[in-house]
Amino acid sequence: MRLLGVLLLAILWVLLAARPAWAQDKTVNYTYGELQGRDFSHLDLRQAVFAAADLREATLAGSDLTRAIFTKATLLHTDLTGANLTDALIDRVNLEGANLTNAQFVDAIASQSSFYQATITGADFSGAILDTYQVVQLCQRAEGVNPVTGVATRESLGCR
Repeated sequence: MRLLGVLLLAILWVLLAARPAWAQDKTVNYTYGELQGRDFSHLDLRQAVFAAADLREATLAGSDLTRAIFTKATLLHTDLTGANLTDALIDRVNLEGANLTNAQFVDAIASQSSFYQATITGADFSGAILDTYQVVQLCQRAEGVNPVTGVATRESLGCR
């Protein structure tokens, strides 16, 4: 009887497409970190948390920041060249003067964030949530095609 119960539970598990909860052994938390000028280039930082972190003039070039959290972070003049920010939460972030060349912001949430004077050549914003004002400003200087996704920056922003 016990074996039957275990078997039924296993079948139910598969039918409901349940996945076991695994501990995230690679999640990095830099919340409130003073990280000015630090070099995080070409690192696996998927799901890393940089909430309220100060990353002024830091380098995150070529890093995988998929699903990373940057809420209220400061990224003034930060180098994000070729970084993957797919599905990242970039809410209320200051990206003024940042280098976003060839970065991927696919499906990212970047509400209430500032991209003033950011370099966006080749950046892909497909499916990203951005404030309308920021989109208008970004479209004024949008150019290039993302080398990874093949999507033009203007197209990804929905520029006219």
